[in-house]
Amino acid sequence: MSKVWQLYVLIALPVIYIFLFKYIPMYGAQIAFKNYVVTKGIWGSDWVGFRHFIRFFHSYEFWRLMQNTLVLSFYSLLAGFPFPIILALSLNYVKNRLFKKSVQMITYAPHFISVVVMVGIILELLDPRNGIVNMILKALGFEAINFMGVPEYFKSIYVWSGIWQSVGFSCIIYLAALSSIDPALHETAVVDGASKLRRMWHIDLPGIMPIAIIMLIMNTGHVLDVGFEKVLLMQNPLNLRTSEVIDTYVYKVGLASQAMNYSYSSAIGLFKSVINLILLILVNKIAQKTKQNSLW
Repeated sequence: MSKVWQLYVLIALPVIYIFLFKYIPMYGAQIAFKNYVVTKGIWGSDWVGFRHFIRFFHSYEFWRLMQNTLVLSFYSLLAGFPFPIILALSLNYVKNRLFKKSVQMITYAPHFISVVVMVGIILELLDPRNGIVNMILKALGFEAINFMGVPEYFKSIYVWSGIWQSVGFSCIIYLAALSSIDPALHETAVVDGASKLRRMWHIDLPGIMPIAIIMLIMNTGHVLDVGFEKVLLMQNPLNLRTSEVIDTYVYKVGLASQAMNYSYSSAIGLFKSVINLILLILVNKIAQKTKQNSLW
């Protein structure tokens, strides 16, 4: 350790971060099984077992929240998974260095826009009176559409704006995987008369498939972890029927309501985490059974 102490100092920061913000908060997860009262503290609060979990399972919100969360998550996963791969494959064959760097910069840039600013851009673009999308529709002879007021449009707006924001940054991993493929394979394929599409299909895709499977497994482990920032900012009373997910519900029950119920919201969050863990283990096991790369 004394010879390479710089490496240990470098890794110390993320380890400390994980310990402080991931492991220590696990101590407080026990309030999901208690009737937590702030004045009594965690240890002094009464133990109620699975009462909060049963309450959530029997609530009229349960199936709506599960449906909205699962549909939004799987929609994002299925729609967004292939685009970084397609972008990486396309950039890999671009010969013009200036054009390649320009495309990379343009596609990477939205990733660094904050969620609040991104939602503001979306709301401005889709504004029913002054939004550029509705101005184009009016110019073409169509009526203006209140996109954010139609519940059925919410999921598509959320997913495709997310793909636009993250596709460039996500393709970095696949570009790195493509750079590790032996150039001799491409040289041999060119000599045999293989087209670019054939080389993509028979050389590039098999080369990045292990990374793609690892990314798919990791994304599956966050199926119920949609996040609440962007969803909450895009919500309004008109689209609440399809936009309310588990994370926003936990936030509203635990922090935003007048009668803040910490135990109930913690039970819902713990239930979500357990389901994510089960899905992660299940998908990883399937990858092992099919002789594919796995996390462990």
